[in-house]
Amino acid sequence: MTQYIQRETYLRQLITRKDNGEIKIITGPRRCGKSWLLSRIYKDYLLENGIPEENIIIISFDMDQEEYGDLTDRQALKSYLYSRIISATEPYYIILDEVQEVDGFEKIVNGLNAKDNVDVYITGSNSHFLSSDINTIFRGRGDEIRVYPLSFREFCSGRTHQVGELWKEYYTYGGMPALSKLHTPEQKVAYLQRLWTKTYIDDVVERHHVRNREALSALADALCSSVGSLSNPNRISNVIKSVQKMNIDPNTVSRYISHLEEAFLFEGSKRYNIKGNKYFESLKKYYAVDVGLRNAKLNFRQQEITHIMENVIYNELRMRGFTVDVGLVETREMRNNKMEYIPYEVDFVANNGVEKYYIQSAFALGNEEKRRQELNSLLKIGDSFQKIVIVGDDIAEYTDEKGIRFMGLFQFLMTGI
Repeated sequence: MTQYIQRETYLRQLITRKDNGEIKIITGPRRCGKSWLLSRIYKDYLLENGIPEENIIIISFDMDQEEYGDLTDRQALKSYLYSRIISATEPYYIILDEVQEVDGFEKIVNGLNAKDNVDVYITGSNSHFLSSDINTIFRGRGDEIRVYPLSFREFCSGRTHQVGELWKEYYTYGGMPALSKLHTPEQKVAYLQRLWTKTYIDDVVERHHVRNREALSALADALCSSVGSLSNPNRISNVIKSVQKMNIDPNTVSRYISHLEEAFLFEGSKRYNIKGNKYFESLKKYYAVDVGLRNAKLNFRQQEITHIMENVIYNELRMRGFTVDVGLVETREMRNNKMEYIPYEVDFVANNGVEKYYIQSAFALGNEEKRRQELNSLLKIGDSFQKIVIVGDDIAEYTDEKGIRFMGLFQFLMTGI
């Protein structure tokens, strides 16, 4: 079999969902590897497990029109697919890549899924495939698998360089799969910036009929510049006005952020009051789906390793299936001769329904004051869930006398919590 990065996490998710009677919906930003995952990795798995090649039907709506005619026409697509399903008992696996290009694709997909011998897989890169809408579109039969650009562990797969060298490359250019075929920094920079100008921004403008392309691009700049900082539409509007000298009202900011999130380019993490057990709806931290894309949007001007490390940790947690909130602990303390509520930030509250972790991202713990600053919020939580500090240094993991675990960044990225 051809050697390539196996993307074992996603392959395992596909295997466990095989023939489960639901439509497998693979979502994520364009060019993150969804097509390769299905058309190469998963296809190889099916072939190795005895499925005839003619029973694996793959159509990419970016590429296959010349060979099969305009299959973005719903009736043409339906006729073609049903002409390929010639047995009522043999299993068929249908993979439709970027199927949102077909108007009314939902009816075809739901009809195929109703057949007992047909297993359907589709990919999508925009708001047709938001988690909140999948059950409505697919009549409660949709099963989402979110795909991200390469994790650091995947990025290192099969490479012999020192992990420190690989980390520098990763936090600069990120994990978009096509970068593995590019050999110079200039090629990588050009590719990443081309994704923004010729793919992502164009897609959002076209799909949502955005009239102010420059404002949309400025907003993406602002989100990239402020990863790891609490924001809301009013603050972002003011930043764009101050820095880029462009007027964009908060309502437009909110709408454009939704468009960029729907394209899977950013995720907003809500602020969560740990002791109060409630969310603050007005403030979020936004993280880029890939730090290389983030850097490219800023022309590689802002290489703040602390913010980049925090973004990488957030993405890693999301890849592993955690929901991730930004934590806040409020305690009453005496300040200026009076009792006040003092807020303490927890970088991440990670929860997967079984396990829960409180995590601080600390690039360096250079002195006792910095150490105390990072630990204060964790020590004030007061419950029994695990509390972890991830540091930039490659340290041996240990747990201190107060029960807080310390681990190095590489250990976290390569082996997990």
